This record gives sequence, C-alpha cells and structure tokens, in this order.
Amino acid sequence: MKSLLLPPLALAGLAAAHFQLLYPKSIGFADDNEGTAPCGGFTPDFSKDVVDFHIGGEALAMLLVHPQGNWLFRVTADQKAQTGWEQIFPIVMQGGLGNFCEPRVTVPDSYVGKKGVVGVVSDTADGLLYQCVTVNFVAGSADPPSVCKNGTVKASFADDAKLSALVGTGGSAPSSPASSPTSSAPSAGTQTTTAAPKATSTGAAATLKAAWSPSGLGWGNAVTVLSMVVLGAAFVI
Repeated sequence: MKSLLLPPLALAGLAAAHFQLLYPKSIGFADDNEGTAPCGGFTPDFSKDVVDFHIGGEALAMLLVHPQGNWLFRVTADQKAQTGWEQIFPIVMQGGLGNFCEPRVTVPDSYVGKKGVVGVVSDTADGLLYQCVTVNFVAGSADPPSVCKNGTVKASFADDAKLSALVGTGGSAPSSPASSPTSSAPSAGTQTTTAAPKATSTGAAATLKAAWSPSGLGWGNAVTVLSMVVLGAAFVI
C-alpha cells in the first residue's frame, strides 16, 4: 500500500495560511493581512477582477486551515466595502480543516444590476479573517464549479456575536478579546430561530441550505430548513 506524502514546501505553505477563498476569485490574498477588515488588506477595484454573481444561487468555496472556524457570508452595494453590509446566509460552523463549499448562496433581488462586494469572514482561533470579491450582481443561478467540494469536516448552524456585529458596518472586529468560535443555541434576541438546527457529517461535510430572510425582520420570521447533500457520508441530525 502506497502512502501519499506532501512535499515539505507544500506543507509549509498550507500551515501558513488561515483560509483561502477558492471561488469566486477574491480581490487578493495575503496571509499576514487577512485579519485586516473589511477585505484582508485589499481595496476593491472595479476596473479589474469583477465577476458575475448570480443572485438566484452562486457557490462560495473555501479552504480552512484551522481546526474550527465560523463562516459569515455578506454583501454590500457600497463599492468601497465600508458600509451597508447585509448577511445572506446563516452563520455556519466548520469543524475540521479542509474544503467547505456552499453551492447555492442567494442574494436579495434588489441587488440585480448593481456592482458590489461579496465578503467572506471567518472567525477562528486567530481572530476574524477577511476575503472579498468584486462582483456584478446578475439574475439567474449558476452551476457549482468543480472546486466546490467538501472535505471530511462537520458543519452546523451557529451563533457568533463577533460575526453578527459585522453586518451593517465596515467590519472591524469588536473590541472583545479574541477567542475560539463557538456554537450555541440562539438567544432571545433579534436574530433567533424557532429551533437551533444542526447537522453533522461523519465522513464528509454537510452542505447546509436555509430558507431564511436576510431582511431586518429577524430569524424568527422564517422557519429554518436544512437540506443536506450527501457526499459519501452518513449524517446525524
């Protein structure tokens, strides 16, 4: 039986990274600056690297090189990415390093025809980490690319006060001390669900999807529905 060994340089590069946005193409990645809000030390430039983002469903694919992290997906029509951030998917906790992909993240219809920024923020033991994509918001949906895949990780919906605080602001981290991301039952606040849905995978990631309204009406006005794509794994709910 043969073993697959990665070259030392490849291992070193992997260990140095926090997380990488694999799809869509980000405006830039610099590991040392990834903790700089709102876009990991890069400034959105709509003269280059602008991609179409289908509001009816577009994939977001990441590679996490931490044992655990929480994901926030957000958008803004502010081309400077300073204000107007809106959450477009419930916060997801990933347990285990590796690939994670949401194949169909949707955006409100009001964004069609606008240019803006899609932001992915991860809350890890190293703090808040940022990546951004400059986009044209277009109608319709897109098939997930081949890079949209899930590794042997666990995924569940989670509460994360630090990530929730980034919605509607430019996105500098709250002043509370850094701590490892946690998952807990929702509190009786403006962002609650009727239940705390969770899904875990014993062999591959659970791909989560929710019927959820990103408007200011709050989580309680939508029943959260989990649909999981089985990728060679048994799921425990």
